[in-house]
Amino acid sequence: MNDRAGQGGSEFPQGLAPLTGVRVFLALGVVLFHYQLHWTLPPEAAGLLNRARLGVDVFFILSGFIMAHVYLRDGRPLNYPKFLAARFARIYPAHLFILVAMLVLVLVAPLLGVGLEPGRFNAGDFVQTLILVQAWFPRQTLALWNGPAWSLSAEWFAYLAFPIYAWIGLRWSARPWALLALATALFVVIDAAYRARYGIVLPRAEDNMGVLRIIPEFLYGVGLYQLGRRWRIAPQVAVAAAVSSSVVLLGLMQIGADDRLIVASAGPFLLSLALLAKAGVRSFLSAPVVLLGGEASLALYLVHIPVLMVWRNAAQAILDLPGDYRMSLPELAGLLLVTLTLALLIHLWIERPGREVLRRLLIRPPKPSQGR
Repeated sequence: MNDRAGQGGSEFPQGLAPLTGVRVFLALGVVLFHYQLHWTLPPEAAGLLNRARLGVDVFFILSGFIMAHVYLRDGRPLNYPKFLAARFARIYPAHLFILVAMLVLVLVAPLLGVGLEPGRFNAGDFVQTLILVQAWFPRQTLALWNGPAWSLSAEWFAYLAFPIYAWIGLRWSARPWALLALATALFVVIDAAYRARYGIVLPRAEDNMGVLRIIPEFLYGVGLYQLGRRWRIAPQVAVAAAVSSSVVLLGLMQIGADDRLIVASAGPFLLSLALLAKAGVRSFLSAPVVLLGGEASLALYLVHIPVLMVWRNAAQAILDLPGDYRMSLPELAGLLLVTLTLALLIHLWIERPGREVLRRLLIRPPKPSQGR
C-alpha cells in the first residue's frame, strides 16, 4: 500500500459498484432480523441475525463515505441548495408513497374488522414522520407509522448538517487519521451520554434521539473516504482485505460481540469494498442483479415492516391464528418473495420516476453562457 495522495491512479473511480451492491445485503439483514422475531427457530439459532439490525449503522457510515466521494472529491465549494434538492429527491418518493399507503391501511383497517391499539397511529407521529423529524427528539414511544423510517429521519439530519461535515472533511483531508480519531471521540462521548441518560448503548438508539447515532458514524464514513483515497492497493491485497474484514465483521456479529465493536469493524469492511473498486477487482457485488438490488435497497428497507404487518394480520384473520403465532420457514419464504417483489416495483415505478420529477422541479439547469 502507498499512503501518498494526489498522484495518478490514487483517486477512487467515479463508480463504486461494491458499495452499491452490498446495500441489498445490509437491507436484507435488517429484514431478516425483524422476521426472526416471529419465526419458529429457537433464539440461539438466529446468531448472526440478532446483530443484523446493525446494518443501519453500516448504512450511516456508508452514507458519509458516499457523500464525501460525490461532493468532496474535487475540493469545490458545496452547492448546498442543489445538494439538499438532490438528496430530497433521492429519499422522499419511496418514503412518501409507503407512508401514504400506511395511512390508507390504518383508515381501512377498522372497516375490515382489524382492531388497532388506541393512540398507536396518531396525527402527531404522522406529521413528524412525514417531515422526517421523528428521531430528533426524546420520546417514550415508537413512531409506528413506518418504524424503519426513523433512520431516514437521521439521514435527513445528516444531509442538513452536511456543510459542517464538508468543512471538516476538506479541512482535514490531508489528516484522515485525525478525522477518524475525531469520529471515534465523538462516538465515545455521545455513547456515554446516551447510556447515562437512557441506560443503553448508542447503536440501540432509534426513535428516541436516534439522530445521535448518525452524527459520529457519518463522520466516520467521511474519514474513511479521505483515508482510502490516499492508498494505492494491489488487486490481490484488495481481495485479501475484503475477505478478511468480512470474516471479522460477520464473526463478531455471530458471537454477539458488543454493538460498538461491530460498528467500528464495519469501517474497515466498507473501506475494503471501496478499495476493490479502486484496484479494478470485479466481484459478485458488481453483478447487474446485485446492483439492481442495491439500488432498490431503500424501498426494501422501508416497505418490509408494512408488508410484515399486513401479512400477519391477514394470516390471523383468515386462519384464525393467535396474535403471537410463529411463522414457519415456507411462510417466511413466501413473505420474503412478496416483500422483494413489492420493493422492486416501488423502486422502478415510484422511486426512480419520482426522483427524476423532483430533480427537474427542484434543480434548475445552469443558464447557458451568453456569447459576446
